[in-house]
Parts: sequence; structure tokens; C-alpha cells
Amino acid sequence: MRFLISGYYGFDNLGDDALLQIIVAQLKTQYPHGSIDVLSAKPAVTSHDLRVLATSRWEQSAIRDAVAVADVVLSGGGGLFQNATSLKSLFYYAGIVRTAIRAGKKTMVFAQSIGPLDFLGKQTVRECCRGLRAATVRDERSKQLFAPLVPGTPVEVTADPVFLYDLPERPIDLTSAGLGEESDPLVLVCVRKTSHQADGIAALAAAVDRLAERHGARVAFLPFGGSADAEVSTLVIRKCRSKPTLVPLEGLDAVASAIARAKLVIGVRLHALILAARFGIPFLAVPYDPKITGLVADLRYPIEPLWTPGTRTTPTRVEALVDDVWRRRPELAAHLASQTAAQRIGAERNFAVLNDLVRA
Repeated sequence: MRFLISGYYGFDNLGDDALLQIIVAQLKTQYPHGSIDVLSAKPAVTSHDLRVLATSRWEQSAIRDAVAVADVVLSGGGGLFQNATSLKSLFYYAGIVRTAIRAGKKTMVFAQSIGPLDFLGKQTVRECCRGLRAATVRDERSKQLFAPLVPGTPVEVTADPVFLYDLPERPIDLTSAGLGEESDPLVLVCVRKTSHQADGIAALAAAVDRLAERHGARVAFLPFGGSADAEVSTLVIRKCRSKPTLVPLEGLDAVASAIARAKLVIGVRLHALILAARFGIPFLAVPYDPKITGLVADLRYPIEPLWTPGTRTTPTRVEALVDDVWRRRPELAAHLASQTAAQRIGAERNFAVLNDLVRA
């Protein structure tokens, strides 16, 4: 069985790299004699790191050749079918699906969050996904948006594959990064660029200062998206009265290990929140994208967002919210632990649906 995976891979984005790592590991376990090809911005790196085939996502002829030899084409995971970033991005990912369907390949939308989509975006998805064989989406909101665009295609709500991640058996030593026991009580902040960023920076800085000054937390910023996230982190740090640190870590195991020992996570990045939920770590979310809102809703998480882009908040509200979350940490940890079991089952369903497609 020959699999081709299309997604936002090879861009040094830890969340998407984590997705790919889990998907590849599951495919290798379930199809030990299969082959896996990944469309990547850095095919040599992807091939070396994951021991898979990799094709340049920039070369249309190479993509057509990869589709031609594949048995199954997976579009995902991630938030690929949206045109908030750009219409060009949507054309790219939907175009690969269209190419695969026209070539007669078993094609599946895999563990995606769908949207936002405007009228043209919906039309693009509708046309390119005619003949799609199967689809799994990461939240109920995505199903409500996507299912009417693909009539006749079963669309199932599952969960992000990263919920299947387990920490390595040998613990990661975080002491050299300044995140060992000396950093307790540890709070991690994972940010990215958003709209209305000045308001967000003010809200984040107010939360960090409250955690440090009122609750004695040691706050560290952990960039998921490389230099771009580090730049935003630096802007927030400069706004703080307290002295949070910036701690870049390499690899999923190190980042997940840090999150697992934190007392609280403040997350703009989706996979920072997913890893926090996976290990029962309370969080404060910044829903810059509908996929964050979808995750929080599916987890039935009872805490309102720290800040929502396009809205105004006040230091008084932020401080009250921070105090409430800090006080309720045991309750919130127990709630997340109860919800994560269902999310792991949902994550496994992605591969069960894929197996049904393979056997069809």
C-alpha cells in the first residue's frame, strides 16, 4: 500500500510536524510493508527525520508523479481547507485532492479543521472534492461547514491525532533549558501572530505579570513556529513588568515534556492546547482561529478565552480570570483528564476510517 500525505509539512512548525510524526508512526505500525510519501517544503529533512519518501511540494510535475504512483492520498491533518490565510493556499490543497480524485485514487480528507471559508472558498472545496471517498474532521463545527459541501461523502468527527502522543519512556532532562524543578511553578506561553495584535500583547502581558507577581509563577515563552513566534514572544516579554524568559526547545518530545510538567499553559497555538489537554494541564486559550474554538467546545472546557482577536479586554478582567483559573487548577485538570480519553478514541478513529477506505 502506497500512501501520499499532503499538508503543511516541512515549515519547521512544531504543531504540524507533531501531526505528521504521529500519522507516520501510526501508518508504519498498521501497514508495516507499505510506503509513505510526504509532500514537504524540505523533502530531504522530512525524509531523513521520519524515514519516509518525500516529494517537494513546490514542483507540480513531481506532485503529479507522486499522485500517480499512490494508492491512497490523504489531505491532512491540519487546517488546510480555509482561505483566511489566502485563497492561493486553499487552491493548492484542494487542487491536490482534485488531482488525486481525477486519477482514480482513494482520497480522504484526514483529521482536518475546516474554515473559515467565504463564498468562493466554499465553491472551491465543493468542486475539488467531488468524488471524495471519506473525510474525518477535528471538531463538530468543521463537520457542519464541510458536510454540505461534499454530499454523498461520509464526514465523521474525530479528534486531532496528536492526542495519541505519549511521552518517551526515558524522561527528557529539561534542566539545561532552565525548565527543571527550579522553574516551579512553571507556566508556559505559546503565541503566534494574530489580527489586532497590540490588544493581544497587552492581554498576554497582563496575564503573565499577574501569574508572576500574585502567584509566584515562573513564566517561559515556548515558540512553536520558529522565529516568527519568537518575535511575537519578545514583543510580549518587553511589555511585561515581570521577567519571563524565552526558551526555544527542539523536537516534540522536549516540548511535550515541558508542557506535561507545567502548572498552566497559555496558548494561541492549537497544538500547545492539545498537548496541555492530553496531559491534563489547565490552560487559557486565545481563539485566533475557529479551530481553537472548536477544540475548546469539544473539550467542554469551562473557562472563557483569555482574549479573542477583535475584542477589547481590561487588565482587571484578565487578572480576575487568571486568579480563577489558578484557583481551579485541580478541578480543571480532572476535567481535562476525563475528556482526553474520548479525544484519544476519536484520534484513533481517523485511522479506523482510513482502514475502511483501504479495504473498500
